[in-house]
Amino acid sequence: MANALYQRIQTFYDDSSGLWEQIWGEHMHHGFYGPDGRQRKNRSQAQIDLIDECLSWAGIDQASDILDCGCGIGGSALELAVRYKARVTGITLSPVQARRATERAAAASLNGDSPPRAQFEVADALQTPFADQSFDLVWSMESGEHMPDKVAFLQECYRVLKPGGKLLMATWCHRPTDSLAGPLTWLEQQQLNWIYRVYGLPYVIALPDYEAIAQSCGFGHLRSADWSLAVAPFWDEVIASALTPEGLAGLAQAGPGTLQGALALGPMRQGLYSGLIRYGLLCAER
Repeated sequence: MANALYQRIQTFYDDSSGLWEQIWGEHMHHGFYGPDGRQRKNRSQAQIDLIDECLSWAGIDQASDILDCGCGIGGSALELAVRYKARVTGITLSPVQARRATERAAAASLNGDSPPRAQFEVADALQTPFADQSFDLVWSMESGEHMPDKVAFLQECYRVLKPGGKLLMATWCHRPTDSLAGPLTWLEQQQLNWIYRVYGLPYVIALPDYEAIAQSCGFGHLRSADWSLAVAPFWDEVIASALTPEGLAGLAQAGPGTLQGALALGPMRQGLYSGLIRYGLLCAER
């Protein structure tokens, strides 16, 4: 299953990353619109603000060796490299993304040192090529939802972290099922299944499940937060951008996978506003 899933993920991002950069910029993640989602701001600024808010919430004020799992075209990785004067390694399943991130690192003069300040490669986040205890921060910005084995992913994050190192992840989740709302309904599961097919997701889990997995892997000092309201307006921005002449022309040229992704913007927006889809943060320490 992993090989077929990885191929779908690779194809989706190989095909869509260029259009995303052209229309939406280098950061391939949500934006932050205030704790209640009511702050109005430029979409690009909201994406930078999300990085700022995540780091502030996790209390991360320094890092020297950083692993970015699911690095996209290097948006977060380059930001972290500059911010912390750190060495950042980004991994992705998409060769197109790895090449573009490397180009952007060169343009920012971040890959000329030995070792480079920022480097990117194609790698499986469940089985990375790095030695034990290589990093003091593992950054996962909206990549956990793609992992076919959430336990193996967090185990790998634990393995590559130095003692005292931190994992900071932001990920798509579904609502908790241990509340009064009960298990997911048939209609909710059908909505999730549609999103899974379009975006190359095996499944998502609830934020409390991530906490339980992290604890079972040996992580301590766990913190979690639900920022669904804070990021929900981002989908209105993306939908509006997709409906511009430039966006429509780009979608027409990008291929069927990217077009399907655009058609799923509505269900994603509705899922966040209805509470089915949640935006979860998890910080944990080795």
